[in-house]
Amino acid sequence: MSEPNWQLPSEVPSGAPSPKPTPSRTPLIVGVAVVVVLLGAGLAYFWMGPKAPLPQQSAPVPPVAAAPDASTAEDTSAGEQVPVAQSDTRVRDLVGLLSAQPELQQWLSSTEDLMRRFTSAVSNIAEGESPRAALAFMAPKGAFQTVERGGRLFIRPESFSRYDAVARVIASLDTQTSAITYQALKPLFQGAFQEISRPGQSFDQTLSNAIQLILDTPVPEGDVEVVDSPGVNFTFAAPELEGLRPAQKHLLRMGPSNTRALQEKLRELRTALLLPAATPR
Repeated sequence: MSEPNWQLPSEVPSGAPSPKPTPSRTPLIVGVAVVVVLLGAGLAYFWMGPKAPLPQQSAPVPPVAAAPDASTAEDTSAGEQVPVAQSDTRVRDLVGLLSAQPELQQWLSSTEDLMRRFTSAVSNIAEGESPRAALAFMAPKGAFQTVERGGRLFIRPESFSRYDAVARVIASLDTQTSAITYQALKPLFQGAFQEISRPGQSFDQTLSNAIQLILDTPVPEGDVEVVDSPGVNFTFAAPELEGLRPAQKHLLRMGPSNTRALQEKLRELRTALLLPAATPR
């Protein structure tokens, strides 16, 4: 099981209950623009980065306005569509209203060319590949750590908790308002997607395929054992997990509770968005 695919050369195994973390460059995957970001929901944070020292506590972020009701979002979405290259402000304005969680505003304001990043991440996930390049701006804080018990390595619970913010933001999204926002931004999604897709492909279908891949990811029960494998750092000890696609293995590093929360919200959103059935793989 490569990193999930945890193939980061700087990652060093931790073989004791008190490992020494090293700096992390791990980015995250996932209403719906938010979910597109988190896809990578999911969908994106979804892979094993190098162990890192715990960062200094950041200053408190002012609270974000609560998500509007459907009518407010609909009014906000009215008007002419802006070009993809000039769409960051529109994306931030609409998506930023979907959750009062401060992490959402932090992610949206920390980079540019959001629409292209989002569509690239979804396209990668739909193919089962890592969305890391598109979502590097969502690097998780904290450290990936393992603990040794009885000569075996397991992922420490503290590693899973780094992704609590992702699950919290996803759970806070209003499903119907997210669906309205997606419709408002859909021309931008399709426009950005056409820049990287083959002729005739639709973003709706690709998003459906990406969501299905996330939903098909099995969630392990109990401790997750890993193996320190030369050349690839850590791999999953269980063959059924190591045999998953890279995007799925990245997702598992969120931990069972967070992964289930993401999957539950994606089921709701898939229904609300009226997406086509996923293409059989």
